[in-house]
Amino acid sequence: MTSLVKTLLLGASLIAAPAVAAPRDTPEVKLQKLLAGRTAGKPVDCIPLSSNSSQIIDGKAIVYRVGSKLYVNEPRSGAESLNDDDVLVTKVFGSQLCSIDTVNLVDRTSGFQRGFVILGKFVPWTKVKQAAR
Repeated sequence: MTSLVKTLLLGASLIAAPAVAAPRDTPEVKLQKLLAGRTAGKPVDCIPLSSNSSQIIDGKAIVYRVGSKLYVNEPRSGAESLNDDDVLVTKVFGSQLCSIDTVNLVDRTSGFQRGFVILGKFVPWTKVKQAAR
């Protein structure tokens, strides 16, 4: 009987214990992983808007993909508001996204604006070419 009680108590303690969540990467680690195997170029003020996609690094940066090149933008203001579940809404004039533009952050669920960021310079990251053998 005591072994049954011990087993029940052990089972109850396992059920009651909070699930251990896998540790989340910090924004810096996420960015490092995304840029692995790439090298930074000279920062630029504008990037073309044609065929690009974007990825938010929580509280840190927006990464724009233009072809095979990644452009990292660490906003001059509002970076702490960046959330990877937000929708980026950008109003641009012309065919380029520039460091003077603002990006509105819209909550994906409610559709309400949560904040905005003021973009900084765009740092291009290109893949490192492998040496011929």
